[in-house]
Amino acid sequence: MDPLTGCDKEIEILIKSRYPLIYVVSPEEGRVIEKLDTIACDGGKELKLWSITRGIHDLKGDGRDEETQDPLNALDYVSDYSSPSIWVFLDFHNFITDHTLCRRLRDLVNRLMASRKTIILLSPVLTVPVELEKDMSIVDYDLPDYHRLSAQFAAILEKFKDKDSVSIDIDEDIKEKLVKSALGLTRNEAANAFARIIVSDKKLDATDIQKVLVEKKQIIRKSRFLEYFESQEEFSKVGGLDSLKDWLAKREVAFTERAAEFGIPQPKGVLLLGVQGCGKSLTAKAVSSLWKLPLLRLDMGSIFSGVVGSSEENMRKAIKTAESLAPIVLWIDEIEKGLAGVQSSSFSDAGTSSRVFSTFLTWLNEKTAPVFVIATANNITMLPPELLRKGRFDDIFFVDLPTAEERSDIFSIHLKKKGKDPEAFDLGALARVSDGFSGAEIEQAVISSLYDAFNEERSLETEDIATCIAKTVPLSVTMKEDIDSLRNWARFRARPASSKSPLHNMMHHKERGA
Repeated sequence: MDPLTGCDKEIEILIKSRYPLIYVVSPEEGRVIEKLDTIACDGGKELKLWSITRGIHDLKGDGRDEETQDPLNALDYVSDYSSPSIWVFLDFHNFITDHTLCRRLRDLVNRLMASRKTIILLSPVLTVPVELEKDMSIVDYDLPDYHRLSAQFAAILEKFKDKDSVSIDIDEDIKEKLVKSALGLTRNEAANAFARIIVSDKKLDATDIQKVLVEKKQIIRKSRFLEYFESQEEFSKVGGLDSLKDWLAKREVAFTERAAEFGIPQPKGVLLLGVQGCGKSLTAKAVSSLWKLPLLRLDMGSIFSGVVGSSEENMRKAIKTAESLAPIVLWIDEIEKGLAGVQSSSFSDAGTSSRVFSTFLTWLNEKTAPVFVIATANNITMLPPELLRKGRFDDIFFVDLPTAEERSDIFSIHLKKKGKDPEAFDLGALARVSDGFSGAEIEQAVISSLYDAFNEERSLETEDIATCIAKTVPLSVTMKEDIDSLRNWARFRARPASSKSPLHNMMHHKERGA
């Protein structure tokens, strides 16, 4: 039996300290009850269970007590019981709001403190009436950690290792990634995911990491604030941004046990500022694919609710869900829109935006869970200055309009995506005529020219794309003043995402003292 650690140790201390009423929040009844049985045995106490379907019963019994199926009768039974004992009431959140039951629990508190009896309410949902807030201790029971899942994974491999019909081809690094991909799942969910992959595929290798991650989609789908994205983009499909790519590639191993043993801290995240359509969101998706981690998008707009006080709780729930699924990449797109109004929050929304922002900032600064945050922003003037303070993110990158060389690469990428051979086009000429175009505008020019060529029932040519470019007024022209202002701001406050950008050359020139 594993030694008691974490939440189990906390529960044991509360019981020994004669806390009368403990509320354990967990969807894993079986796992929690196993540990409570150990705590009861070590403390010389009996363990009794209650459920609405069986009444009071023993852990290993299969009987049913109809009289104590009534929760009020069950509490009376606990009150009259004389032996040292731990009483686990399952799914009691469905009954605790009843005024009579709530009052009976309050009546029991003093009597339990004078005895060696403890009532534990075990439920996946936290429901605490105001009357019981001061009498109850709440424990959020953690999901299985890496070491517990690793032991479970080893046990599953042991079962299949002698079966000729199953091929297991994984080294220690792949084994670590497979186990970490299951973090955030319950013990049963992880076991089912591992076993199903082996049974259905008759093998286990590096390609199965993505299949385990799919299991997490079920958890995320139940959250109103987080959205799961399939990791389909590759870094090779992101044009330019070599400095940013290099920075991210070096941190690919940051979430491994080997990196932790070497003393490397887990990266917090990165803020990508820059011109619209230049690859910030695409980079977030590519990082998820590169690191083989789930990509979750936090919808800041859905955090804010019409019910007073619920927005802060929504943010806490989103953070808790993200941490339970870690290691992950958490993408916050156009973060400035979600945080708009923070400065005037005390006047406009009674301080709700400020409190939500404060909760997010505190977590960003203090988080220990392996959640890598990628936030993107187009308008720097809308960002609260507190977000840009050192320590919130590992670094701030400025994503500028692509250079001629980068535009050539972007044309090549989009032509390949559309099934065309880039060698058949004059990429240099296209790069020259598309000066000031963003990656998104280049993509639209390629798509538009495909329509023209298809409509005329002929092959796509360089001239078709050039014609579409000539008809387009890029954002760099219509929003020239805004982009110039953004560049001036980034010149002294952010790192250029590309070593080829003019901003990089200006900064390098300044560093040399020229």
